[in-house]
This record gives sequence, structure tokens and C-alpha cells, in this order.
Amino acid sequence: MRVEADLSVPVRDGCRLSLDVFLPDGNGPVPALLAMSPYGKEIQTLPVRPQPVESSVYRRSIEAGDPRMLTAAGYAHVVADVRGVGKSEGSYRGWMSAEEGRDGHDLVEWIAAQPWCDGNVGMVGVSYYGTVQLNVAATRPPHLRAIMPWNAPADFYREATHHGGIRQAFMWILYGLGIRGRTTVTSREEFDEENFAALVAELAADSDLQMYPDLYNTVVNPDRIPAYFDVLAHPLDGPFYHERSAYRRYEDIDIPCYFGSAWWAYAHMHLRGAFQNYNGIDATKRLRIGSRRSSEAPLPESFNREAIRWYDHWLKGIDTGMLAEPPIQLYVMGANRFRAEAEWPLDRTQWTKLHLRRWAGLALEPEESTGAPDIFVQQPPDETTDVASVSYTTGPLAADTEITGPIALYLHASIDSEDANWIVALSDVSPDGSSIELSRGFLKASHRAVDEERSLPWLPYHPHDRAEPVPPDEVVPYAIELAPTSNVFRAGHRIRLDITGADNPRNPGDEPELGFGHRPWHVVRSVSVVHSIYHEPEHPSHLLVPMIPHS
Repeated sequence: MRVEADLSVPVRDGCRLSLDVFLPDGNGPVPALLAMSPYGKEIQTLPVRPQPVESSVYRRSIEAGDPRMLTAAGYAHVVADVRGVGKSEGSYRGWMSAEEGRDGHDLVEWIAAQPWCDGNVGMVGVSYYGTVQLNVAATRPPHLRAIMPWNAPADFYREATHHGGIRQAFMWILYGLGIRGRTTVTSREEFDEENFAALVAELAADSDLQMYPDLYNTVVNPDRIPAYFDVLAHPLDGPFYHERSAYRRYEDIDIPCYFGSAWWAYAHMHLRGAFQNYNGIDATKRLRIGSRRSSEAPLPESFNREAIRWYDHWLKGIDTGMLAEPPIQLYVMGANRFRAEAEWPLDRTQWTKLHLRRWAGLALEPEESTGAPDIFVQQPPDETTDVASVSYTTGPLAADTEITGPIALYLHASIDSEDANWIVALSDVSPDGSSIELSRGFLKASHRAVDEERSLPWLPYHPHDRAEPVPPDEVVPYAIELAPTSNVFRAGHRIRLDITGADNPRNPGDEPELGFGHRPWHVVRSVSVVHSIYHEPEHPSHLLVPMIPHS
């Protein structure tokens, strides 16, 4: 391939963006694939073989695609730094700012006008590289023919910064270590100097944040990690997150889209977004969900082969057979195979309630007796590394049982505080007692309000536009969304639900297989909280699961 490095390309406001162009040998214009991110274009082409998560040189942020494979397949590959990063001019304003969509539009049109491009442009890459494709597509560049947004969060608030309204620190890792640009504190634009100082003082007085020195340091020194200060400055959903969330612009995306992710996928961040993007966009589309195993990095050959197959169809007019296949491909864990589907959730789903019962039971029949609640006490992380919990487990299953789809927990509980975290997990327990966690869900107790009009039984919707203190020691209903999954529980296995109030990034059993530097954890209360779980007839706590009949 031929390489043109550090090209400086102007966009509409005069800002110049830096990019590298990789071209196939030979004559004649070719279609092009654009990749954009703040991770540094130079590392995207390091001669590092794909590494497993156990490798000390594993780095997830190398995910723009392999220019060697793409150019060998007859594509130009363009890798650009977003504004404010690397050699690109301007200021970085955090995840998916409006400027990035407009900049991507202008880069697509610049690429289409180059003598080495035949006028057909797509986009490529995973996670940030995937999400920015949606923002660019929403600006409708005339020469953007199709996109492939894999592991692309749809909702910046619910999937990236506040799981169930609970602050989580992955974006602190991302902004503090993975993205180091000329970043601006956008929150300063919302306040005058006096009110901005009051905002800093209010955040600094938060006893929960005071417990985490790195997060507290971000609060009292806003310019240290500006983009994460902006996140902490916006604890509720609203315009700040709307600008950065692709789901707000679905009606503007009308080109073919190929979505992808894997079961688990950072609990909520990537997996939830893939399904929301697929269901939300009205265009020719495909969805592929792989196994829960963390993929290698740099991206494995399988990703690049799939990208070539997708774009050979849309940019070269080659019939690769993609459109003759069912639109959804799901890897069914337990059965350990891919299966084609036509819709999500599956039409043949049998929505089934598994009721929480006394003596840690989980069963089809509801509890008939009135009794005491199950109780656990979560101490703050400056007092213990233990994650307290209660668990509910079915008996050994008499036959293979498949659960495929979204999941929701309807919980009746009390706490002895005005707020707490609910973090719940679904696991497959083998006869030998070992288990695999399949899904996880989150809800901040003070964010328990549900928008009934936007909710489905299996997908409760919380507006997260206000925090309502919980009446201490009063039984309150909570509707908790869990990430979707697909798993066959083999005969003799059991289904287990764990309910906790915390997670711990130092616990190797917590959130497995997320990879080095990708273990989100959530800000825990700075006081001990007593959690009481009720499951008597007047408080019928239950898990709603999507059971799929055996075919």
C-alpha cells in the first residue's frame, strides 16, 4: 500500500484536521473507508498482532480497522484525529460533540473529491469509531453510502456515564488516559464565573465523591480532566447528553447500517446500544451479536473480513449474499452457535415471571407466605472491599431452557437511607457450583421514577431528569432494566439472580472479561446502607425473562 501521512484538511469553520491515507497499489480510483476518533491515528497502524486481554500490551483503542487488509481488498483507508487531538487543530469538547458530526460530513465530501476515490465512501471502526459514524450519517453527506457502527453506544447518559443513573468511572479512565487533547470545560459556557464556582463547590461537598480521590481531584481542578468534569457537572439526563447521543437523530439516518456487538460488552455500554440502534433506525440494516468472550485488539481479521464483505456490496456493487440472509445473527451461549433471527425481541418469546421467594428461591410460582425480608448491608468502600449481596436461585432445571432477549427485575424493597444503588446480575450456575454471569442491571434508588408511556414490560424507561429522595424504611417498587442476553441453561443447571448495592474494580470476579483498563465501576454511597428485599404476596418481586420455546 501507499501511505500519505499527516495530511491537513480544512473543514467548514476553517479548523484543519490531521489524517493519514492508506491507498492500494495500482491505478484507478477506489472506494474509501473513513475512521475517526480521539485515540491517536498513529497507534492504529502499529505492527502489533492482535492480543488477548491477558496480554500486557493489549490496548482496546486500536480499533480503526487494519489498513493492510482493507487496502489489499481494494479500499482507501483514511484514519483521522478528531478536532483538538494530535495534530488536528481546535478544541476537543468531549464524546460526540456536534462539531464531530459536521467535521465527519466535511471529511467524507473531501475524500469523495480526491482523485484516488471513486466517489463511494463508507466508515469503519469500533466503539468511538463506531458511534461517530452515526453522528456523521445524521448530517447526510451526499457521498456516504453506508456505515458499520459496531459497539456503538446510542445513549451517552444511560450507556456510558450513568448506568441506571449511577455515576460510573469508565469515562474517567477514557478521558484521563485514552484521550489527551486540547480539551475544554464546556460547562463553563453554561454559567457565569460566580455560578461556575458555586457548581464546583457543590460537587466538592458531595461526600460520595470525596471518598474517591481521583474523582474529587477532577472536581476541584476542572481543567485536569475537563471532559469528565463535564460529566460530573451533569448528574441528570438533558441537553448535554442529548447532543452526544445518536438515538436523538435516528430520523436523519437513512443509509444502510450494519450494527454489531457481543454479549456482555461492558454490561450496558456497547451491547444495549447495538439493539437500540438496530430497532431505532428505519433503513436497510443488519445486526450481529457475538459470544461474550472479549475480542482481541488490534481488531481481529474476522472484523476486517466482515467489513470488506459489507462494503463490497454497498461500495462495489458485488453480491456478497448479505441481503439474502436474515437481518439478525445471534450467538446463542450454552448452545454455542450462531442463529439467524428476523426481529428483536423474538416474536416467539414467552415472557415468564420468575418470583423471588423465601430461602433464596427463584421459581415460577409466587411466594404464598408473609414473612421477613431478606437483608444485606453495604458498607462504603473506604471501610471494606466486600460486596454484600442476596441471591435467589432456581432448582436444577429439568430440561434445557433458553433465555434470549431483554430482561427486567421488578423489585419491592426498602433502604434505611435517602438513596442507594441497586446492581443486579443474572448467572448460569453449573452443577459443580461454578457460574457465568450473563447480564447485569443498574438503578440509582432516587432515579426510580418510570415513564410509563415510553416503557415496555421488559424495558422500563427511567427519564433520569430528577432525583427523588427515598423515604427511609418504606417499601418502594423499583423497575430495573438488565442488559439483554441469549443463553441455553442446560438441564441440571440453575438460574441465579444476585442483588447488590456496589461493585468493586479490584475484585477479579466482578464484571469478567472486560479487558485491561475497561472495568467500569460505580460510585458507591459513603455511608452504610441496609437493603431489605420483600417477596410476600403484597410485594411480589419478580424477574421477567424472555423464555424461548424449544424448536
